Amino acid sequence: MDMQALGVTLRTARKQRNLTQADLSDKVGMSRATLSAIENGTINEVGIRKIMALCAVLGLELQAQPLTTRRPTLHTLVDEAQHRKTGRKP
Repeated sequence: MDMQALGVTLRTARKQRNLTQADLSDKVGMSRATLSAIENGTINEVGIRKIMALCAVLGLELQAQPLTTRRPTLHTLVDEAQHRKTGRKP
């Protein structure tokens, strides 16, 4: 997952919990500007602890997986989109 996709996932989860950026940034102890940059994928560097703190508050799980060298199929992309939409794991 790239930073842009991570940002979208975090923003979606935040909005589903009816939290503002200010609410969430207060809960994890970071500036609203930093949270905004993470959500928009415009931050140059971000520490893993900040991402883990955001995930913990939003009920998300951070996973590492091997890179795939081939392009995903349409079926895979549709499945991933559906899982993001429903919040279920694949």
